[in-house]
Amino acid sequence: MSILPVHALSGLTVARDFAAARVSSWDTRGRNADYWHIEPGETRVLADLKGAGVISHIWFTINSPDKLYLRKLVLRIYWDGEASPSVEAPVGDFFGLGHARAYSYQCVPFNTSCHGKGNLGGGVAMNCWWQMPFHKSARVEIENQQEEPVRSFYFYIDYQKHQSLSEDTLHFHAQWRRENPCDGWTGEGSYWGSRAWALREQGESGVNLSDEKNYLILEAEGRGHYVGVNFAIDHQARGWWGEGDDMIFIDRDGERAWPPDMHGTGSEDYLAQAWGMQNNAHMYNGQSWAELEDNFNDWGKVCVYRYHIVDPIPFTKNIRVSIEHGHANDRSDDWSSTAYWYQTEPHKVFPPLPSMDLRLPNFL
Repeated sequence: MSILPVHALSGLTVARDFAAARVSSWDTRGRNADYWHIEPGETRVLADLKGAGVISHIWFTINSPDKLYLRKLVLRIYWDGEASPSVEAPVGDFFGLGHARAYSYQCVPFNTSCHGKGNLGGGVAMNCWWQMPFHKSARVEIENQQEEPVRSFYFYIDYQKHQSLSEDTLHFHAQWRRENPCDGWTGEGSYWGSRAWALREQGESGVNLSDEKNYLILEAEGRGHYVGVNFAIDHQARGWWGEGDDMIFIDRDGERAWPPDMHGTGSEDYLAQAWGMQNNAHMYNGQSWAELEDNFNDWGKVCVYRYHIVDPIPFTKNIRVSIEHGHANDRSDDWSSTAYWYQTEPHKVFPPLPSMDLRLPNFL
């Protein structure tokens, strides 16, 4: 029985008892057309793996005439013959590229590389190092929801072949969500905006003692641990998009009694930054891209992330993770997210992925 290393570097000192393997788009004729063509509406199975194993690395790069391909192509992964995917997200958002933008950044589970700084369309290398174990099988699919064909889809899926994995090995999950716009109680603006202050002058309250109207990041059932999220946020009115507290309810039965098991102090605080967000990409947190380099905290599109890799949040029965959109949910911005977690199977079936037209980014 294989025992997975606790740490990538410490594990290098231990002899391995798995076989390294790969599925890729290489040209089996020995030529240089090392890519797959994907027609509009077509779903291609990139990998259909049998037996016990661990997907250890995924690399994609895509040539498509549609500049919004990062939102229109959908990645799905199924474990052990399940009918419901454990991973379902637009391909760009899965790798942390929000708003269908191509840009370069680096953190522990992902990195991307391209020549532009937030282009719509164009080529970008996308890498993922989340470890993805399976006991019996794994199926990786791409669905092309464009009206145009994907001219060339290049990929590596590197994996380990094991004799077996421990029964308590958890499965990787990822889910994309969007709320456009969020239902802010001021209707627009921010905590410091004129509309918010006017409502307060009239006796309206900026108090929130419930997560019911928060932006929902994750609801999961089973045993596992939450390992993080990336957000793509688009201002719908000028002002700082943050000040929203994160709230996490763990192993609750019935109604979620207040307060949550973990309560934060503001969006940039949950993202492990302060005094707004800064343009940087760290190992476990950061703002990987902002549309406007000047005044990017109060206008434009931003992409931010927080990964709980050294501080995962375990649950034994269920977990609910949410965050306010502005202080006490005062803002009505466009939020989307990809949440990542590990858990036992079967998992709670995801709600339907929003249709392609409801996934497209807004334009200023």
